[in-house]
Amino acid sequence: MSVVLQKLQEVLYSVLPITVIVLILNFTLTPINTPYIIRFLVGAVLIIIGLTIFLVGVDIGITPIGNTMGSAMVKTNKIWIVAIAGIILGFIISIAEPDLHILAGQIDYVTSGLISKSSIIVIVSVGIAIMLSIGLIRIVLNYPLYKLLTILYSVIFILALFTSREFLAISFDASGATTGALTVPFILALAMGVSRLKKDSESSEQDSFGLVAIASAGAIIAVMVMSIITKTEKITGDLPLGIVSTEIITPFLNEMPIIAGEIALALLPILIVFIFFQKILFKLSIRVVRRILFGLLFAFIGLVLFLVGVNAGFMDVGSAVGYSLALLDNKAYLILVGFILGFVTVIAEPAVYVLTHQIEDVTSGYVSRKVVLFTLAIGVGLAVTLSMFRILIPELQLWQYLLPGYIIAITMMYLVPKLFIGIAFDAGGVASGPMTATFILAFAHGAAQAIEGANVLVDGFGMIAMVAMTPIIALQTLGFIFKIKSKKEGIT
Repeated sequence: MSVVLQKLQEVLYSVLPITVIVLILNFTLTPINTPYIIRFLVGAVLIIIGLTIFLVGVDIGITPIGNTMGSAMVKTNKIWIVAIAGIILGFIISIAEPDLHILAGQIDYVTSGLISKSSIIVIVSVGIAIMLSIGLIRIVLNYPLYKLLTILYSVIFILALFTSREFLAISFDASGATTGALTVPFILALAMGVSRLKKDSESSEQDSFGLVAIASAGAIIAVMVMSIITKTEKITGDLPLGIVSTEIITPFLNEMPIIAGEIALALLPILIVFIFFQKILFKLSIRVVRRILFGLLFAFIGLVLFLVGVNAGFMDVGSAVGYSLALLDNKAYLILVGFILGFVTVIAEPAVYVLTHQIEDVTSGYVSRKVVLFTLAIGVGLAVTLSMFRILIPELQLWQYLLPGYIIAITMMYLVPKLFIGIAFDAGGVASGPMTATFILAFAHGAAQAIEGANVLVDGFGMIAMVAMTPIIALQTLGFIFKIKSKKEGIT
């Protein structure tokens, strides 16, 4: 029961700030239609209950599977087994990620099905799978993380030259959306399971981080390759904001069976792979197996409730708030609210909670989670602020932010302590969790719809990309400060 209460507290911290901000805006700057507000509050309750149940399921089901499989892969002492297992696990865990389902659904919705939800989910999952496999091999072979990331982002920059503006935004957004509440605990558990079996303790500490970053790069590359191969013509998107449904319960009931079917299909491969490996390799006790199966059941129930709350309650209000703020004469309100939303959201992201605790544990308290959390919050607040500027000034393009940003991030890798490289790049993926992929993404879409000259598909997307980039620079800056501080302490 104490675990459930702890998870409930985490989720309340995550959802309540946005709920309070929306209610304040409703009574001040941006009055919202009553049916929307009621659905928003019902959605918030479903999200709180669903995310709590889901996180309990991750703890007792998903994470133990990740740890067990990570250790089992390395014990075989065969690189090809690590590679194949990485591909299989990467695909099945990514295809079940709720944040990816949300992003893919928004892309499908905005493009009126021209870019289908299923195609984005499958293509991104393939990219994650391949890169997760490469990341695990890197840990086993002790290949430096900064060298591999330099290679991957060089490939990304080259592919970006041939990628359309629409797909450039979607590809970088996909990298953030794939590292959410399900994927992050599993990938971190895999990385720890593999790295703990290494004899070099310092190397093991560094290798506990970085796998999320490598997997994220796979999502970017996969969508860019998709854009180049399909040669999609210029496409635009719009949000049908004019239609206000007075129904309150019906949208939730309509979403429930569709989402339940999708999540059942998404989690089924994890169950099958676990049972297969349990029969031939794990031989875990009946009690442990029963606990893991209950965990998967909780993950299923939680995911369904969470996504129903998001799709039927949160997204419409996020779009409406962004749209209304962007129509105000004083655009400073849009920028200020954007910063506040970014700041409060990342502080309470469940995956951020997992990562910051792991950072503190792995570094034995040397890197305080509170310092990391505050640095992340500033970084994400600035990311959303910069995204609002990009919407307000359509001449500003996403690559004008991302190119110098990632050049700075990659250059910093050669200057900061190696431990901070993995932490920073992992944090970039982790910062863009459920609340970012839902409310703030919809908020950006609404704002882009309201601004003349802005394109919802080009300017509305790309916000998650910014949220994924700024923490990399912010935390590497923190690493640089730690390096200077350590040198001064060494001199004295």
